[in-house]
Amino acid sequence: MTIVGVSLKMYFSHAQTLSWASAVADIARRHPAVAAGAVELFVAPTFPALVPVRELLAGSGIRLAAQDLSASDEGASTGEVSGAELREIGVDLVEIGHAERRSRFHETDEVVARKVHAAFRHHLEPLVCVGEAVRASRAEAVAEVTGQLDRALAAAAEAGTTGRVTVAYEPVWAIGAAEPAPHEHVVGVLEGIEQSLAARPAFAGSRVVYGGSAGPGLLTRGRGRIGGVFLGRFAHEPAAVGAVLDEAAALAS
Repeated sequence: MTIVGVSLKMYFSHAQTLSWASAVADIARRHPAVAAGAVELFVAPTFPALVPVRELLAGSGIRLAAQDLSASDEGASTGEVSGAELREIGVDLVEIGHAERRSRFHETDEVVARKVHAAFRHHLEPLVCVGEAVRASRAEAVAEVTGQLDRALAAAAEAGTTGRVTVAYEPVWAIGAAEPAPHEHVVGVLEGIEQSLAARPAFAGSRVVYGGSAGPGLLTRGRGRIGGVFLGRFAHEPAAVGAVLDEAAALAS
């Protein structure tokens, strides 16, 4: 199965988000690869759009994701959204530890680990973002990102509250760039992350995708060795999402 995810970040207005979600849902309903389960598609709109987007996605096979969650389950946490509430409104996955959250909101490894643990407590699949800050060799990148993953999963592993995790490899130096990282580098690092996950039986079934300026064409260049993509601005046109679904379907056939 190939995984295709989209984060809308904060680029769209509420009306634009709903229009986009409606168009992408229509594409997914008609797409044979989504219907057959050969491709898993998920989308992460802003918090206010989660409920109306959920309604628009009904019957499309698209999974609903949130862009963040609180490490706390309840209480005086002004402006935060708990995993309990996200699960209550129908969210399946939650993005945690994106480089922008780390740099702009000063999220530390400890905060990321607490959020991963919170996601598991509420039966949400963590979408854990990892990535090296500066361009490095594949071996150096693998060492850096698997270390990040170790720290992200530590609290959940210690508590015994675990499950499937999706890891999004997003090299920080490639985020917002005109092109993604070279596909040879991407494949090598993804394989290193996969090997690290395979050694963690408590997180059986976990998957790895590539983000960081990912767009149409990357799956094809990866020749079946990239298990999925996490799209940002390159998916702002619904047709681009359809193109990536077509790529994934062609590789699966």
